[in-house]
Amino acid sequence: MFTGIIESAARVIQLKKENTNLHLTLESNITSELKIDQSVAHNGVCLTVVAIDGNQYVVTAIEETLNKTNISKLNVGDIVNIERAMKMNARLDGHIVQGHVDQVAICREVVNKDGSWIFTFEYDKNLHNVTIEKGSICINGVSLTVVNSKINEFSVAIIPYTYEHTGFKTLKKGDTVNLEFDVIGKYVKRLMGL
Repeated sequence: MFTGIIESAARVIQLKKENTNLHLTLESNITSELKIDQSVAHNGVCLTVVAIDGNQYVVTAIEETLNKTNISKLNVGDIVNIERAMKMNARLDGHIVQGHVDQVAICREVVNKDGSWIFTFEYDKNLHNVTIEKGSICINGVSLTVVNSKINEFSVAIIPYTYEHTGFKTLKKGDTVNLEFDVIGKYVKRLMGL
């Protein structure tokens, strides 16, 4: 389980296809603190560390992950948001994030508000995921608050700290992002038969 509070960034060093799997070699300033078999969220996608060499480590994304997330769109040199699993005795600063992406969305607009930014995203409503005004959403692993919630669109307001310390500083109109909707909302939706 994760909190959506990004711990660091990692740079994609190598992408290696093997059958339907994709092995990603990444470089990060927290690699020395990782261990093999550890779960780490990459742009909100929970992946297992399978190898470590110096300041680089390797994770593997299977076909299911590649089909449902933006991991398959990564290129060498790209930066991804990373977060290690939360400690059970720590504060939950974001919200409950499982690291299981529900679907992707397209960034439709980025508005610079002279000190903050409003990002608007559109997603496929046929998958029946929902946002609510002032509810939680996880975008590329970042826990955020929804504003301007619509049937298949919502916006988030990004403060300078989040902008500078996550991948939002490189996100532009037309980019694909990973979405994980609020787990409590998903359970309520299921119980209501929606």
